[in-house]
Amino acid sequence: MYLNTHSWFSLRYGVMRPEELLAEAQAAGVTCMALTDVHGTSGGPDFVRLAPKYGIRPVLGVDFRQGATQQYIGLARDHDGYEQLCSFLSDGLHEGHSGKPRRMPSRPPVLHGVVWIYPWERRTEPNTWIHPNTLRTDEFVGVRPHELGSLRLALQREPDRTPHARMVALQTSTFRHHRDHNAHRLLRAIDNNALLAKLPKDQVAPDTDRLLRAGELEGAYAEFPWLIERANALLDACHIDFDGDLGDQEDGATHRNLRTFTNSIVEDERLLRDLCAEGLAYRYPDATEVILDRMEHEIEVLREKEFLAYFLVNWDITTYARSKGYFHVGRGSGANSLVAYLLRITDVDPIELDLYFERFINLYRSNPPDFDLDFSWTDRDDVTQYIFDRYEHVALLGAYNTFQYRAVVRELGKVFGLPKHEIDALAHGRFDPGKLGEVERAVIRYAGVLRDFPNQISIHACGILISDRPIHRTCATFLPPKGFPTTQYDMVVAEDLALHKFDILSQRGLAKIKDTLDLIAETDPDAHIDIHDMKRFKADPRVQHLLREAEAIGCFYVESPAMRMLMRKLRVDDYLGLVAASSVIRPGVARSGMMRTYIERHRFPDRRHEAHPILLQIMPETYGVMVYQEDVIKVANRFAGLDLGEADVLRRGMSGKFRSRAEFQKAKQAFFDKAKEKGHPADMVAEVWRQVESFAGYAFAKGHSASFAVESYQSLFLKAHWPLEYMTACINNFGGFYRTEFYVHEARLLGGSIAAPCVNSGGYRTRYTGGTKTITLGFNLVKGVEGETAATIERERSQNGPYHNIEGFVRRTGTGLEQLLTLIRIGAFRWAGRSKQQLQWEAHFLLGHLPKRSPTADLFQEQDTTSAHHTLNALPQLSGGTEENAYDEIELLGFPLSSPFGLLTSNAKDQANAGIPARALPEFIDRHVAIAGYLVTVKETSTIKGDRMLFGCFVDREGLWIDTVHFPQVASAFPFRGRGVYLLNGTAKEEFGCINVEVSSMEKLDLMPDPRYDESTPSKLRPSGSRHRKVPQARRLPNAS
Repeated sequence: MYLNTHSWFSLRYGVMRPEELLAEAQAAGVTCMALTDVHGTSGGPDFVRLAPKYGIRPVLGVDFRQGATQQYIGLARDHDGYEQLCSFLSDGLHEGHSGKPRRMPSRPPVLHGVVWIYPWERRTEPNTWIHPNTLRTDEFVGVRPHELGSLRLALQREPDRTPHARMVALQTSTFRHHRDHNAHRLLRAIDNNALLAKLPKDQVAPDTDRLLRAGELEGAYAEFPWLIERANALLDACHIDFDGDLGDQEDGATHRNLRTFTNSIVEDERLLRDLCAEGLAYRYPDATEVILDRMEHEIEVLREKEFLAYFLVNWDITTYARSKGYFHVGRGSGANSLVAYLLRITDVDPIELDLYFERFINLYRSNPPDFDLDFSWTDRDDVTQYIFDRYEHVALLGAYNTFQYRAVVRELGKVFGLPKHEIDALAHGRFDPGKLGEVERAVIRYAGVLRDFPNQISIHACGILISDRPIHRTCATFLPPKGFPTTQYDMVVAEDLALHKFDILSQRGLAKIKDTLDLIAETDPDAHIDIHDMKRFKADPRVQHLLREAEAIGCFYVESPAMRMLMRKLRVDDYLGLVAASSVIRPGVARSGMMRTYIERHRFPDRRHEAHPILLQIMPETYGVMVYQEDVIKVANRFAGLDLGEADVLRRGMSGKFRSRAEFQKAKQAFFDKAKEKGHPADMVAEVWRQVESFAGYAFAKGHSASFAVESYQSLFLKAHWPLEYMTACINNFGGFYRTEFYVHEARLLGGSIAAPCVNSGGYRTRYTGGTKTITLGFNLVKGVEGETAATIERERSQNGPYHNIEGFVRRTGTGLEQLLTLIRIGAFRWAGRSKQQLQWEAHFLLGHLPKRSPTADLFQEQDTTSAHHTLNALPQLSGGTEENAYDEIELLGFPLSSPFGLLTSNAKDQANAGIPARALPEFIDRHVAIAGYLVTVKETSTIKGDRMLFGCFVDREGLWIDTVHFPQVASAFPFRGRGVYLLNGTAKEEFGCINVEVSSMEKLDLMPDPRYDESTPSKLRPSGSRHRKVPQARRLPNAS
C-alpha cells in the first residue's frame, strides 16, 4: 500500500534507483506500489519492466509540486489515464523552464482514467474544495501517519466537513536510511544553489518518508485501518502494462513505431515495390537474378517484421532533403540493405561489397536496422522541422546528464561553503586523506554516493522518435531550447518499449562538399561533376595517390593523425581497403590487439596463414581478423554455433548498453558452451571471446564504414582536382579535426596565396579567386568584427562599388571607431597606400571625437575634415613590421599568416634551424634526432597500467608533418605548455613505413617580445586612444585547443 514513492528520477530529490526501490519494497513485504516521481516519468518503463521480478504489481503516477511543496499526486487507472497524465504534465513542462513546469493549477482538471490525491494539510487553504460536498469522484485526500491526530480532531469537531469517505493512507517512500536522507538534503541544496546550513526546511522531505516493514504500516494506522483498505482498493483499481498496451493495437503490433506509411500495409508494400523498381533502373540498369532475388527476399522480411513503414519514412526524409538540394549520407547497419540502396537512402552497394545480410536484419531480430542519416550542419534543423511537420506523433529522444565525480565534488564544496582553492584541490585529488577535516571528508564521501546520479534530462545527439500512437502513452515530454518536444527517457528505455529511433545527424563534411561544388561552378563552369559517381572516383589515379600517401588533410574521416598513420602503414589505395581501414581505426579493433595483426597480414600475405582456419574461412577479406560489427555475428554463429538470435544479442551487448542484462549473460555463456561442444579448445574459445568482447561498441558495421568511405572518396576527389576550392570550403565550415589555421596552412602548401580579410575583395565568408589562386580570409574569422558590420560592408560595396579611402568607407558604411580599428589592424585597408599606424591615426581623427555609436553620413561633411587632412599630412612616416602584423593576426585571427618560426627569438631560431627537417627523418631511423615543430594537436591516452601517455602532432618549418610519442615518464617530465614551437629530442622510429619520433625531452622555444608593446623598440607614435590590449612582454601563443 504505497501511493507515493520516489526514485532518483525525481531529479535532485530522490535517491534510489528503481531497482533499489523495488528491492526495498520486496524486503518490506509490499506486493503493489505506485511510482510517483516529482514531475517525472523517466523511471516508469523500467519500474514496470522490473517490478514483476520482485513480486510487485506496478502502478504509475506523478507527484506534482510547487517548489518542494506537494500539491497533489496523479495516479493512472489504466494506460489511457497514463496518457492523459503525461499530457497534463507535458503542458506544464512545455511552458516552464530548466526542466521544471510552470505553476500548475492548484486543482487539476478531470482527466479520464486519472485519480488525484491531495495531502491532508491542504484542507486549511482558503477557499479549499477539500470538503465532502465539493470533492469529485476522482479526488481523494491522503493522510500521513503523523497527521492522524489532526484527523481524529477533525472527525470529532467537524465530522460534516471532513471527507472521510474519500480519505486514504498516504505513507511516502523516498529513503532507506539516514545516509539517503543526507544525500537528499545535499541534492536539495544543490538544486536551490544554497548553503546546506541555510537550506529552508520546506525544501527538505522529512526523514520519516520511508518504506515501513511488515506490520509497521498497519501499526501506524491501527486507529484508522480503513485508510489502508481504501488505499489498497485505489491501487487495485489501477493497472499499467506497456507490453499489454502494445498488444492492444489492431493486428497485434510488435513495435510502437509508425506502422503504416500510407495507412495500409498492403499499400505500403506496393509503394515500396514501385520505388524499388525505379531504383533498379537507376542503380542497376542490367539487374541480375542475384540482385532481384536479394531484393525480393528483403521485401518479404521487411513485411514479416513490420518494417515497411520504417524504410518508407527514411525514404521520405531523404527524398525531402534531395528536393531541397541538401546532401546526405545514409549509414548504419541499414546500409547493408539492398532496398535502402534502391530507395537512395544510402549510396552503399551491398552487392558490390558483399555486405552481410544478417547484420542488416534477420527473423530473430526484433528491432529494425539502424539508419544514421547525416546532413550538413546548415541543413539539419530544417530536416528536423520537416519531420515534426510531416508526422503526427514525433519527439526528440532524451538523454540523462549525470553527476560526474569532479562536478559533484565542486557542487558539494559550494554547498558546504568551502573556499574555491580547497574545492579545486578536492576536485583534482590534490589532498592527503589523513589530513582532511570533517567537512572535506563529507564532501568526498557523498561525492561517491551521488556520482552517476541523474542530474538533468537533456537531448540525445541525434535521435528522433516517430510513433504510431501518442508519445505520451509512454512518457511526458519537455521542451528544450531547440523548441521540439523531447522524451523524458533515453534510447535504452525507448528500445525496451519497442520504439526505435531515427538518427538525424549533422556534420561539416557535407557542407564542405556542397560549398566546393558551388565554388567550382564559379571558377570552372565547364566542369561536370556527379558527386555520386563512385565508379569514377574509385578509378581516379589522383584519389588513389592521396589515399596511398595519406595526403588527406580536410577530407572526411581520413584526415586525423591516427588515420593518416594507419593509411601509410596499410598503403591502401582502393575502396575496399579504405572501408576496412575506417573500421580498423576504431578502438574496438585496437583494444583487441588485432590492429597490428591486420596490418601485418595486409602488408605481408605470407602471414595470413597464421589465422585460425575457421576464422579465416569466416572472414577471408580481413584475413581472419574481426573488423566489423557483423563479424561478431558471423563468429558467434559459425565458430561458436549460436543461432542468429543469440548472436544478435551478443552484437547488441557489444554496445555496453545491454551488457548487464540477463539475456546478454545467457548468450555469453552459450558462446562458451556451444563452442566447446563443437570441439574448440578452451584457450582458443577464451581468446576469440576476448577479441569479441573488446569490440565494446567501438567497431563499425561494414555498411557503416562503407558509407563513411563514400563521403571520404567524394571529398578526396574534390581535393585532388580542385584543391583550393576545397580548402576554401574547409575554412568556411571551420575545418574538421584541426584548427582553421592548419587548413590555411594546407591551402598554402597546395599553391594558394593567403590574403588577410579585405573590405574591397573579401566578405563575411572566406573567398577564392581562381585567376590569382588567392584565398581571402573572411571577416567571420576575425575576433571583434560583428556580422552586421561585415554584411554592411558587402552590401554597400555591391551597390556602389569599391572603397577608395578610409573616410569614404566610414561615410558609406557608418562603421564605428572600435570596429574600424579592428579592420585596420587585420589589414583590411592594405590597398589604401598607408601603413596601419597612419590609418589608425586617421581613424581617430575621423571618429575619436564622436560618441560611441555608429556615425552617420551627415557627420562627415567635406568642410569638417579639411583640418584633419592637413594634420595627417604633417605626420611623419609611420610604419610597422612583419612581426607586428603577425601579433595582430594572432590576437584577431588566433594564428599568424606568416610562419610561426619567424616569431622565434634569435637564439630560438638557431636552435630550431639546428634540428633536422621532417623530410630527413627516414635517414635517421633508430638514431637520436633533434627536430623543431609547431604544435598541431595532442592526444592523451593511457597505458595498460593506467599511466598517462601522449601522442603529439607537429609541422616543421617546411610545413611537413611530425608525429611523436611521449611515454609516461617523458609525458610527466616534459609536459606540453600550450601552442607554440617546440624543440623535440628523441629517437626516430619506423613501423610499416610510418615514421615517428619517440621523444626523450622537449623544450618550448621562446618567441620574440610583442613589438607592439616592446619598450626597447622605437615608438610607433600610436594614437593614445588605440584599443590594443596590454599583454606581457614574454608573449605566448594561445593555448592549443
